[in-house]
Amino acid sequence: MHSLDQQVIACALKWHQQGAVVWLCTVLRSWGSAPRGPGAMLVANQQGEFCGSLSGGCIEDDFLARVQQGEFMRDSQLVRYGEGGLTSPVLLPCGGVLEVLIERLPVDAASLTHLSRLQQTLAGDERIVKQVTIGQRARLEDDKADAPRTLHYDNHSVTLPVGSVLTLLLAGYSMVSRECLRMAQMLRMQVIVCEHRETFWRQLCEQQNDPQTEQGSLRCIHQHPARYLEQYGTTRHTAIICTTHDARVDDLTLLEAINTPAFYLGAMGSTSSSQQRIARLRDIGELDEHQLQRIHAPVGLPIGSKTPTEIALAIMADIVRVKNGR
Repeated sequence: MHSLDQQVIACALKWHQQGAVVWLCTVLRSWGSAPRGPGAMLVANQQGEFCGSLSGGCIEDDFLARVQQGEFMRDSQLVRYGEGGLTSPVLLPCGGVLEVLIERLPVDAASLTHLSRLQQTLAGDERIVKQVTIGQRARLEDDKADAPRTLHYDNHSVTLPVGSVLTLLLAGYSMVSRECLRMAQMLRMQVIVCEHRETFWRQLCEQQNDPQTEQGSLRCIHQHPARYLEQYGTTRHTAIICTTHDARVDDLTLLEAINTPAFYLGAMGSTSSSQQRIARLRDIGELDEHQLQRIHAPVGLPIGSKTPTEIALAIMADIVRVKNGR
């Protein structure tokens, strides 16, 4: 399973190894209705091939045409699309604006090392920082405790954190987990759905179209989530959510999840049912208070959610809050 970011870097490496110069683009900021947020990537070659997106389709043609005409030949540069930026035959909808970092990577050992390190970082558990002095090649540095962990840039330089792609593991399939899945993909997360119950597995198959085949950022597994965690574990960039209201699924999953480095553990339920679950985990699993405090239950921000979509919104917003250290 590969996220879109991983697909972009894999494509860049393939073209590089075939002897092609590549242009790696990263969205730094968007305004208005620009559909792609900071961190979104696209890679292109001079033959007009590309992988990823900058805007959902409305400026890619113009960018590719400019590459084929010989523009963007500096090692790195900042480009604005929209008001005050490049004169383009295609305007972003509703006056949207994008600012993009464009890196030109020639066919040499330095480019291969750069792309390989990005690929390794996105697939692993480390974080690095891309430092760019505009006009020069990027440097990839180890992420230090005192280094900026958010994107910063001006007309002269860019600091861009790069890290393992966030993963959402959904323990069981339900109406709420279906909405969480949809929102997680909008947030450019990888999603794993573990479902062993036949009725819900069939529902998952019907709604996700052959889920046993990896579909970009989605992977569906016909297995109890606790068993999956026991066999494969997780990284510290994983959020694990239980939404079934079935103790045979939720409790067993949490007992395994508590032993992983996942940054977020959550279980859906009322305040009363959540208190009962915590009591069961304390007694049956012999978990201490420090371990139990890792579990967000009831899961999600308290926004008065009632519908599956609202509940999923509250859950995903809380995951983003914790991910951002707030």
